[in-house]
Amino acid sequence: MRLTMVGTGYVGLVSGTCFAEFGIDVTCVDKDASKIEKLNNGEIPIFEPGLDDLVAKQVKSGRLKFTTEIADSVKQADAVFIAVGTPPRADNGHADLKYVHAAAQEIAELAEGYTVIVTKSTVPVGTAREVEAIVAKHKKADAIIDVASNPEFLREGAAINDFMRPDRVVIGTTSDRAIETLKEVYRPLYINETPMVITTPETSEIIKYAANAFLATKITFINEIANLCEASGANVQHVAKAIGLDGRIGSKFLHAGPGYGGSCFPKDTLALTHTGDLLGAPQTIVEAVVEANKNRQKQMADRVIAACGGDVKGMKIGILGVAFKPNTDDVRDAPALTIIPELQKAGAEIFAHDPEAREEADKALKDVNWVENPYDAADKADAVAVVTEWNEYRGLDMTRIGEMMTVKRLIDMRNIYKPQVMRELGFHYVSIGRPVVTGESKAQLKEVS
Repeated sequence: MRLTMVGTGYVGLVSGTCFAEFGIDVTCVDKDASKIEKLNNGEIPIFEPGLDDLVAKQVKSGRLKFTTEIADSVKQADAVFIAVGTPPRADNGHADLKYVHAAAQEIAELAEGYTVIVTKSTVPVGTAREVEAIVAKHKKADAIIDVASNPEFLREGAAINDFMRPDRVVIGTTSDRAIETLKEVYRPLYINETPMVITTPETSEIIKYAANAFLATKITFINEIANLCEASGANVQHVAKAIGLDGRIGSKFLHAGPGYGGSCFPKDTLALTHTGDLLGAPQTIVEAVVEANKNRQKQMADRVIAACGGDVKGMKIGILGVAFKPNTDDVRDAPALTIIPELQKAGAEIFAHDPEAREEADKALKDVNWVENPYDAADKADAVAVVTEWNEYRGLDMTRIGEMMTVKRLIDMRNIYKPQVMRELGFHYVSIGRPVVTGESKAQLKEVS
C-alpha cells in the first residue's frame, strides 16, 4: 500500500511517520522547499518527543520519503491525505479552506486509477462535499476518486502514542470501497480492536469539533470553579478530584490554570461557533467558553500585579514557561502571549525561560529578556510566575530560588507546588483555586495543603 501525505506540518509529519511505522510506503509532500530540505537532512521542524528518532528509523527503512514534487506520488497512491493548515480567518474566525481546496484540485488533476482523498486537517462540516465537487470538476475522465473524512486526535507532546494507541478511529464516507481502503490503512489498529466509527462525512467533521469544544469547555468550567473556590476558601484540586471520580465526568482536563491555548482549542471553538451561526444553530455554550478563556488569560496578568501589591512598574518578573503546554514548542494562543504583554504594559521587565519554545515565542513577543535556565529568571526578581508546567520546574531548588529573589513572591498558575512548603520557605504564594499563603495559622495551613 502507498500513501501520500500533503502537508508536513504537525499533523502531516506525525501521521505520515506513524503510517510508515505501520509498514506502509509514505511520501510526504510540501511546497516549502526549505522544510523538505531540512527533513531530508534529518532536521525536524517541530518539537515532539520521540518524533526525530521515529522519522530517522522510517527514512532508513525506505518507507518514508519527503519531496516537493507531488505528481508521481499521487499517481501511485492508494490514498492521499490532505493535512494542510486551516488557519482561522481574520474577519470571523472561520477556518480558511483555501489550502484544502487547492490541494484537492491538484490531487484530482493528477490521480490515476482508484484513489481515496482523505481530509486529515480539521475542517468545518460540509468540507468533504466541497472536496467532492472540486474532484468532480477536475479529475481525469478515467480516474475513480472517493472522498473521506478522517480527523486526527493528536495531543501535542503525546502525539506518537495517541496515533499508535488511539481511543478511536473515525472514518466518514459514503463509499464502501473507501471504507475498505482506510480499514486496510489502519489495519494494525483494526486487528487490535481499536474502536472504529464509520459514519457520514458530515458527522465525522462535527465529531472533531465537538470533541475539542467539549474538552475546552471542561477546562473553562474548572477554571470558573477555581474562582469560586478562591472566593470561598475551598480547594479546587479536591473538587476536581472528587468530581473526576464520577465515571460520567472523568478526571482528564480538570486541571485549573491560566486557560487553554495551542493550535486546536482556540481555533476549533471559534470555527464551531461560526459554523453554528451559518447553519442557524448557535453554539451558545461554546461562545461563552471562548469569551471566558480570553478573559482568563488577561486575569492571570492581573493576579501577578495583585500579588505585587497592585503595581509592577519597574519590577523584574520572572516567567517560567511560554509554550501553551509542556513537551511542545508551540506557543500559538498560549496564555503567556497574553500575560507577558499585559505585564509589560503595566511597566514590568520580563525575564523568561522555556526549555523548548524560546525560538517560537521570540517571534511573537517583544522586549523579553530570555535566560538560559529558570534560576536566571528568578535572580533579583520581584516575583516569579509559573505559566507552563514543564517537569523541570517541579524539581527546582526553591530554597535557592527564594535566596536569589529580591522578594519571595511565587505565582503558581499550574498548582505544581505545595502551599505548606512555600509557606515554610517564606514565600508569598499565590496558586489557582486555593487560598493565598501569606502566613496562615497551622489549622488554616492544613486546609490548603
